[in-house]
This record gives sequence, C-alpha cells and structure tokens, in this order.
Amino acid sequence: MNVEMITREDLQNLKNEIVAELKSILSHEKPSEGTWLRSAQVRKMLSISPGTLQNLRIQGHLRFTKIGGCFFYSQRDIAAMLNQNGFKR
Repeated sequence: MNVEMITREDLQNLKNEIVAELKSILSHEKPSEGTWLRSAQVRKMLSISPGTLQNLRIQGHLRFTKIGGCFFYSQRDIAAMLNQNGFKR
C-alpha cells in the first residue's frame, strides 16, 4: 500500500494553477450582459475611484466574487444597481 503525502505547498501550487487558469479564461471573454468584469473595468465604466468601489462592496450595494485576490463583478448586477438608483445605461 503506497501512502502519498499532500503538503501545504502542493495545495498552494494547485490553487495557483486553478487561479491562473481562471484568469486566462476570464481574460479572453469580452464583456456582455452575462459576463464578469474586473475592478478596473467597473471603475472605468462607472467613472469611480477604487475607494468608491470598495465602499459599494462593503455597504452591500454591489455583489462581487473574489478569486485569488481579484474582485469580479457581474455586469447584470452593475446594471441592476444603476437601475435601482434611477440611472440609465
């Protein structure tokens, strides 16, 4: 019976590989109604500062997903937030 040890380093390497693959996949997609945007794209789209975007996250006005230190936002959620506050695209 062979016993294999999985170390923290092995798990970290696996995580890094998964994050790199996700970043690669996400970077090839063009924004559409159902895709995810990075923080810089959202800030540019809304003409807001990094602090304002952070406040929107903290206050729960804008849902997000964090993958490996990068925040991603659904374009649908951004549109819903704008519509809820009376803004038009």
